[in-house]
Amino acid sequence: MRVRVLFFGMLKEFAGRANDTLDLPEGSSVSDVLRHYESQIPRLKESLPSLALAVNQQYAGPDTKLRQDDEVALLPPVSGGAPDGAGETPPLQPAGRRRYALLVREAIDTTRTLARLKRGEDGAALVFEGVVRNQTRGRKTLYLDYEAYEEMALEQMESLADQALQQFQIRDVAIVHRLGRLEIGETSVLIAVASAHRAAAFEACRWLIDTLKRTVPIWKKEHFEDGAVWADGEPFPAEIPRANSGA
Repeated sequence: MRVRVLFFGMLKEFAGRANDTLDLPEGSSVSDVLRHYESQIPRLKESLPSLALAVNQQYAGPDTKLRQDDEVALLPPVSGGAPDGAGETPPLQPAGRRRYALLVREAIDTTRTLARLKRGEDGAALVFEGVVRNQTRGRKTLYLDYEAYEEMALEQMESLADQALQQFQIRDVAIVHRLGRLEIGETSVLIAVASAHRAAAFEACRWLIDTLKRTVPIWKKEHFEDGAVWADGEPFPAEIPRANSGA
């Protein structure tokens, strides 16, 4: 059987490519994919304790069985950070379905997103913006590049919005993350929350950005005057299996 393998962040540089196809015997698992690339990519083995895995855009363990045409992604620790559709029902989705999350490649329009979110019954509207700063640990930053496993990132962001609406007493939320090159001072991620009371909005907003930065497959590359590196991501939560763990 044939599967498609995706590499992101530093793994893409280790592998020298963003994707590959691999022929495996029937009954193979994700661990067989890992063994294959360990022999081809020397630096992969040392990274296994920090890597997560996904099969068809869902987090998975190394014992997950594979089928023909499955998509396997190797994911290093993530680093999270005009959105005209946030909060609206997009084309090609069933009536009644909401979209709370967007990935964009243009400047994020915070004012417009917030204006579309607020309603008369809201007593609080809270905004968090992640902004590109001009230095990291004393090194001057020139600009950042963000990349994502886009289909999975959107699904994870939508799931976070759904969870926040269930866990906190908030009425609505919008999550927008920008991809591509970002200059100093530009907004990389926006979270907007509307609720009747401020306490719920603060709690939800903090939970959303903290969880996004640990679980949503988005990576940033920092470009300095003397070179560029992929940012060290936060460790995946314990409930997400690692590449060197059981399923």
